Amino acid sequence: MPDLMPLYSIKVTCCNCEHEFSTSRVRPSLKKAIRRDADFCSYYKDENPDYYVVRVCPQCGFASTENSADKLSDMQRKAFYEQVGKRWLSRDFGGKRDWMAALETYKLALICAQSISDKSRIIASLLHHIAWMYRYNGGTEQEQRFLRYALEEYIRVFETDGMGGNDARLMYLIGELSRRVGEFNDAVRWFSRVINDQRITDAAMIRSSREQWTLLREQMRGEDNDPEGVPI
Repeated sequence: MPDLMPLYSIKVTCCNCEHEFSTSRVRPSLKKAIRRDADFCSYYKDENPDYYVVRVCPQCGFASTENSADKLSDMQRKAFYEQVGKRWLSRDFGGKRDWMAALETYKLALICAQSISDKSRIIASLLHHIAWMYRYNGGTEQEQRFLRYALEEYIRVFETDGMGGNDARLMYLIGELSRRVGEFNDAVRWFSRVINDQRITDAAMIRSSREQWTLLREQMRGEDNDPEGVPI
């Protein structure tokens, strides 16, 4: 029996121009990660599903994800066209993508999301994925740059959309990105909030926060910082 092709096509209707186009996905049976970083960046033996998250309309150039709106308002359409669409040169990202093509789709999606003033949570996720793209390719300097951008946006999400301060996964993620960019004291505070807030019942995030706080303590000792005064 021949092996299944890792990619399959789905039809998507553009939320900007309503043009129907094809985009590729990795088969669910092949989405098994071989390892995962503490900020949820996953690594795969074969095709990387993260390369195919963004859908790009070949007709108008609007790039989005499954979490984006189904349809844009007239004001959003106009803003997209003025900032992005009128410079679009038709390209088709519907087939197999290499690292460079995947990175390009994420950056295009980020520009599109910013042009229409999309939700901070979506913009934060795109910035975070771009950081992962650079991590996959060993681009540490650019990874750090986009991790900082993502961190700023995740904090904005927490301040405006933080579910009453009880979004454990978001709080953990802010702590982990703070750790990764060297903001150790901020990381301690965020991990501590997850662990000590009695309203939080997400056992997985509490456990992960404890694990990363332990790792962080070793990092801080290595840099002559003292985390001992922080309750955990």
